[in-house]
Amino acid sequence: MKLEKLSIIIPAYNEEKTLHKILDKVREVPLINDIRKEVIIINDASTDNTEDAILNYMKSHPEFPMIYHKHDVNQGKGAAIHTGIKQATGDFLIIQDADLEYDPEEYNDMLRPVIKGMADVVFGSRFMGSKPHRILFFWHTIGNKFLTFLSNMFTNLNLTDMETCYKMFNTKFVQSLDLKEKRFGFEPEVTAKIARIPNVRIYEVGISYYGRTYADGKKINWKDGVWAIYCIVRYNLFR
Repeated sequence: MKLEKLSIIIPAYNEEKTLHKILDKVREVPLINDIRKEVIIINDASTDNTEDAILNYMKSHPEFPMIYHKHDVNQGKGAAIHTGIKQATGDFLIIQDADLEYDPEEYNDMLRPVIKGMADVVFGSRFMGSKPHRILFFWHTIGNKFLTFLSNMFTNLNLTDMETCYKMFNTKFVQSLDLKEKRFGFEPEVTAKIARIPNVRIYEVGISYYGRTYADGKKINWKDGVWAIYCIVRYNLFR
């Protein structure tokens, strides 16, 4: 497939400490086949200096194609992703967290099945392959695997990591979806709805994972896991 531009959507909420580091990584990674980048940053009404960090970075790197959008009221990660999806003009798009848990060096691993004309959607799995994974929370791992299992039961997919941040979509496909979830319910909702597109081709590739602790700024909690169960049932059974 001829892929000319990749849109990189970065939702950010109170990420002033890490934002410049992830932007450096995104800026420095060369994409295969000379694919161009379009970075879309959505500041979800941060209460720290995230906005200053973004504007200063844009000023320091005028050659780097970046689009900045700010929510006046905090709406949640899913809502920030919705804003980014609407603004994306690349042939494909990928979600990139503003922290340092996921490595942009692995964009190319996810792009390869797309470039070969094999994939419309690529999930980056933290549970397959031999790349490094930080060892953290046992119950988080069990929770992620349970949510993936439950999602797979309804979608009839055999994903290993439905909850992964790294999801790469054909932009037209994901823009055609009527997405509702404004927080962490985005992952099960988009998986349910993308799986129903006729003849969609979904691939997985193994990625590394440099997880954060709550002291480092991790935001997801058990309540988000309960809501994810609700979203899996809702968006698969009640269409």
